[in-house]
Amino acid sequence: MKFNSAFLRWSAPLVMGAALMTGNAHAQSETTECIAPAKPGGGYDLTCRLAANGLQETGLIDQPMMVSYMPGGIGAVAYNHVNGVRDDDPNLIVAASTGAAVNLALGKFGQYDADEVRWLGALGVDYGAIVVKADAPWQNLGDLMSDLKKNPNGVVFGAGGTVGSQDWMKAALTAKAAGVSPRQLRYVAFEGGGESLAALLGDHIEVFTGDLSELRPHLESGKIRVLAALSDVRMGGPYADIPTATEQGYDVEWPIWRGYYMGPEVTDADYNAWVERLETLSGKDAFAEMRKARGLFPMNRFGDDFDAYVKAQVVQFKQLAKEVGLTQ
Repeated sequence: MKFNSAFLRWSAPLVMGAALMTGNAHAQSETTECIAPAKPGGGYDLTCRLAANGLQETGLIDQPMMVSYMPGGIGAVAYNHVNGVRDDDPNLIVAASTGAAVNLALGKFGQYDADEVRWLGALGVDYGAIVVKADAPWQNLGDLMSDLKKNPNGVVFGAGGTVGSQDWMKAALTAKAAGVSPRQLRYVAFEGGGESLAALLGDHIEVFTGDLSELRPHLESGKIRVLAALSDVRMGGPYADIPTATEQGYDVEWPIWRGYYMGPEVTDADYNAWVERLETLSGKDAFAEMRKARGLFPMNRFGDDFDAYVKAQVVQFKQLAKEVGLTQ
């Protein structure tokens, strides 16, 4: 999916995206801002614009939301900036994802951990998936797990990320669910999902740990078989026939959430106002269409519920990282 970059101007250390215009009234009247902790055009840009466009088009803000770009350290630069410079800004939200939780667990955000910000909420989510070729010997996840238990080195996994990345975590959690140590996995890292899928179809790997949304164009091709969706329940539409790992007896879930955090010193009143704003947005029909067009599924976690959810994720990822020797 391609994203259109806004007109850019340098204002160190930020590259500021031109705000979108709006004519709606009521709700937030001050200028709001969303920091995307990356360069324009990626997932964090999508996450910021999901909020910016959605809030404007539904009239929940009456002035344009500015989208700013702060790449560096896979999110670490933005995280440190918010904690060190704008810790009490009531009009600033920062895009985050499951990847941020992984990096926090791996200690990649320096002196700060998951407790240093106020996790605000998530407006959308994608889910991991376990994918094989259509002619693979495994008809379901149980078949794959059985072979993995017998010979962990006999199955070659691959995905668009190195050891410690989200895609590797999916493979590692799948191995754990089969009673296999992730240290025993044969895992090949690629540049992205497209390259990984090509490697699967070219018989260079046997199992691809991808995402449901990126598989949609390939579901009717007859070339792949999705053994499991790593979601809590089955997704609808074109994914309705894909069973979850849980329903097949394996406790493996991987939600790739798209959400936001605020500075640690933001007042309860300002934090709760943002929680209410995002909750209201998530219930709008127009926003549901916008989210679907971006390949995301609904996710409705906000405020304290989301804060606890992210922190619990980080604890889980820390345990896994320590188990496989990524951290001490």
